[in-house]
Amino acid sequence: MRLIHDIAEEKDLSPAVATIGFFDGVHGGHRFLIAQVRKEAASRGLASAAITFPEHPRAVMHPDFHPELLTTCNEKLELLAQTGIDRCVLLDFTPELAALSARQFMEMLHGQYAIRALVIGYDHRFGHGRSEGFDDYVRYGHELGMEVLPAEAYHLPASDCPLPVCSSSIRRLLHEGDVASAARYLGYPYFLNGTVVSGFRVGRRIGYPTANLQVNDECKIIPARGVYAVRVEVNGRTYGGMLNIGCRPTLANGDNTTIEVHIFNFNTDIYQQPLRLSFVQRIREERKFASVEELAGQLHRDAEAARGML
Repeated sequence: MRLIHDIAEEKDLSPAVATIGFFDGVHGGHRFLIAQVRKEAASRGLASAAITFPEHPRAVMHPDFHPELLTTCNEKLELLAQTGIDRCVLLDFTPELAALSARQFMEMLHGQYAIRALVIGYDHRFGHGRSEGFDDYVRYGHELGMEVLPAEAYHLPASDCPLPVCSSSIRRLLHEGDVASAARYLGYPYFLNGTVVSGFRVGRRIGYPTANLQVNDECKIIPARGVYAVRVEVNGRTYGGMLNIGCRPTLANGDNTTIEVHIFNFNTDIYQQPLRLSFVQRIREERKFASVEELAGQLHRDAEAARGML
C-alpha cells in the first residue's frame, strides 16, 4: 500500500477510485466497502484508494473530546494495508479542511489526489455543516468529472451479530467484555500493543508470573475488567496466555487498573520489550478472594479454561 501524507511530495498520481472515512478498527463493514472500491477500480483500470485521517476529526475541533479508539493511526494503516488497497491518503484534519464545503472538498480530491470515482454510503456526510447528501455529491461529481457511486450495504447474520456493524457497536461489546463477539464484527481478534513494564511480582510468588503491559496509546479502548484467554506476540513468536484487567482487589491494589498477562510455556525476561495481546474470549469477571491461596487456586482453573479456549 502506498501511503500519501504530504501531497507536495507526490508527483504524477495515477487516477483512482476511492472511499473516505475515519475507519476506526477497519472492521468487517470497512473491509466490505474497500473490497467494493477495489472491484470498481479494477473494472475501470484505475488504482484503488482509501482516504482517512490520522486523528479523530472531533478531537481536532473539540480539544476536550477524548476519543475511545479501536485502533491507533499506525494500527489502522497496518490493517488497511492488509485489505489490498493500492494507496491510502492520510489527510490532516484541520480547521481549514473542516471549513471546506462538500463541493470544495471533492474538488480538492479530484484536482490534487486524482480521484475519478468516489464510493460512499447514502447516509455518509462530509463537508462543512454536513448538510448535503448523496444526491448533492452526485451532482457535484458530475460537474467535476468525478463519478459518485453508492456503497453496497453490509450485513452479518442477525443470529450471530444482532447489533449494527459499526465501530460504536464494537466499542460497546468491548466495554461489556464480550471480546468474542467484537472479533466477529471486526473480522479479527481485538488487540492491544504496548510495552512490558515492572509490576509487583506477586504472580511469580504464587506460580503465575505476569508481564505488565503499558498500552502505547491512552485513547485505545481497554476491555472490561476480568480474566481473558489471549494470544501474545513477543519477540516474533506467538504464545497462549491468560490476562487479567483490573485493580487486583485480593491484593488491595486500590483503584489502579493494571493489565497483566501470564504467558504459557514462557520464561524469558521481556521487560521494556514490545508486546501485542489479541483477545480470544473472556473467562470471568474480576472478583475479590478471601486469601492469596484461594486466588492461586482460581488462577489454576483460569489457566485450564484459557488453554481450552485457545
